[in-house]
Amino acid sequence: MKLVYNMLLWVAAVPGALFFLFKMAFTGKYRHSFLQKLGMRQDHLTKCVGPGPRVWIHAVSVGEVTAAAPIVAALKAEQPDARIIFSTSTETGQGMAQKLVKGADAFIYFPLDIPFSVSHMLDVVRPDAFVLVETELWPNFLAACRKRSISVVMVNGRLSPRSFSRYRRTRFFWRQVLENVDAAGMISEVDASRIAGMGMDQGKIRVLGNAKYDALAAMASPALQEDIARRFHVRGHEKFLVAGSTHSGEEDAVIGVYRELFTRDPDFRLIIVPRHIERAGDVVRLLREAGFSDVITATQMNGGQPRRDEKVIVIDVIGELFKAYSLATVVYCGGSLVPRGGQNLLEAAAWGKVIFYGPSMDDFSSEAALLESAGAGIRIHNAGELMEKILQTLADPQDAQKRGERGRAVVLANRGAAKRYAEMVIRYIG
Repeated sequence: MKLVYNMLLWVAAVPGALFFLFKMAFTGKYRHSFLQKLGMRQDHLTKCVGPGPRVWIHAVSVGEVTAAAPIVAALKAEQPDARIIFSTSTETGQGMAQKLVKGADAFIYFPLDIPFSVSHMLDVVRPDAFVLVETELWPNFLAACRKRSISVVMVNGRLSPRSFSRYRRTRFFWRQVLENVDAAGMISEVDASRIAGMGMDQGKIRVLGNAKYDALAAMASPALQEDIARRFHVRGHEKFLVAGSTHSGEEDAVIGVYRELFTRDPDFRLIIVPRHIERAGDVVRLLREAGFSDVITATQMNGGQPRRDEKVIVIDVIGELFKAYSLATVVYCGGSLVPRGGQNLLEAAAWGKVIFYGPSMDDFSSEAALLESAGAGIRIHNAGELMEKILQTLADPQDAQKRGERGRAVVLANRGAAKRYAEMVIRYIG
């Protein structure tokens, strides 16, 4: 199967290379990362990584970086001489990592899973342990780690129903890949049972919780809220519907709900954050077609254009969603009225907000269950029901505040996973 896998990689190499070249030429994307993904331009590692055990921590993109940040902090607190080399797969993830991950000695891009790229990167980094955040399995890379006696540890492991279904169909292959993983710390019992179902040895699996609780509890601060309120020129009378991580097919529903809210209360404003910021132009177009001409983007404000009377803010830059939730009167979390499995509810919960979301929450089912039990999470099935439930919530602001506080308490009560993951990693260093 490994031979078949590598043959498929080479078959995909030509169209893959053309894709990268097209993106670099016409969008600028991958210009900073492509050569590093091939294992080149890593000279900076020798200059910034000193003596001590080397730990390579990999987080694919923004979500995984959020989970990794408190683990890195806990690891440095437990073992200060550890040298952390932190990688991401995406450029947006790299930018977020450099903002959030304190204590990393170097930031790099994860190599393409091609043997020569993997081999060169491991020669340069020379890790004592490799830590993968959540569940991204690269067969050639993990096999190379095993061949070099590099310990491999999974932290904050999770498997969505969709991912598990895909992995399970080729279980015979992934069972061999998982033999190269020394230990897996999983978020929940459900995730643990799923990775065992993929063929992983039960003796390697532990349930240690979700490190994102640690990250978000630490990040939510009055200073962060004051910063975004100042930059977005928020007035005291304004109320905000914040629609976060929206996908195509959801913005029309959000715009319709906002129109009704504004009709009832002219102090209401809308902050909308598409899951993929490259769709921001489409979102602005939808808003204007719906009659909202007074729209401003985060890019415009960051460029010096002040927000005046604009009723709608479209956030088209990475790293602002968490802060934007602090301004919310009510929150809609996207990827849920369309079959996308939902998005992270914990970011809004950390600010003590009541959160609305659709029926598609498979990827965040445990978080939704916790918030629903606290009354801070409200599941809806269509735009009409979203409007109805928002109006019910706004009718009793004191009750909404209490429910939001109970949701924040859930986030605070589930802290401690980062330290547990750090302790597990330390056992495999050296």
